[in-house]
Amino acid sequence: MEDARLSAVFAALADPTRRDIITRLATADATVGELAAPYDVSVQAVSKHVKVLEEAGLVSRTKDAQRRPVHLEAEVLDLMTGWLERYRRRAEERHTRIDALLAELQQGTDDHREGAAS
Repeated sequence: MEDARLSAVFAALADPTRRDIITRLATADATVGELAAPYDVSVQAVSKHVKVLEEAGLVSRTKDAQRRPVHLEAEVLDLMTGWLERYRRRAEERHTRIDALLAELQQGTDDHREGAAS
């Protein structure tokens, strides 16, 4: 289940317009009309982007009198951060082991040269 949600989140954020919408919602909630204002696309197109983000769980909409502000669900970003951090740590550990092995090999080569020179 978590894999499906993670895939939906990454797929939703593959689009630069949707990433920009997330960036803007990180500072404040906004209506679809407000989100659409800076783009050279229709409000309907931005509404479709918001719907994709909503289906991925990245945003939610509430009703506030006449407005339906879009709200960033920031805790979903923690899911991505956790996944990325897990693989970053694994890659870092692998690089550390390779560095240690290369240092050992270099030390062995240096010891061999010193032994041959004396």
